[in-house]
Amino acid sequence: MAHYLLTYHVAADYLQRRPEFRTEHLALAWTAADRGDLVLAGALEDPVDTACLLFAGEGPEAAEAFAKADPYVREGLVERWTVRRWNTVVGELAAHPVHS
Repeated sequence: MAHYLLTYHVAADYLQRRPEFRTEHLALAWTAADRGDLVLAGALEDPVDTACLLFAGEGPEAAEAFAKADPYVREGLVERWTVRRWNTVVGELAAHPVHS
């Protein structure tokens, strides 16, 4: 198992447009979490210009599929997104714990 960080760079009008699509977005997110694919997700504050979603799996496919199905992406609330492997090494949920 590895971690993959899906990063959203959101549009300037994200907060104004979010309510229209939030129910569908959250349903998609909770379904992914219930499957065990999505570990944590949320937007960064001050400014709200980025959101991060942490996925767990054997590859980036779950994170990529999520982004492609997300109404925030489909409707242009997300200007661009990336998926990168995140080598987590410290913490209870670390994929590859390293102790000195």
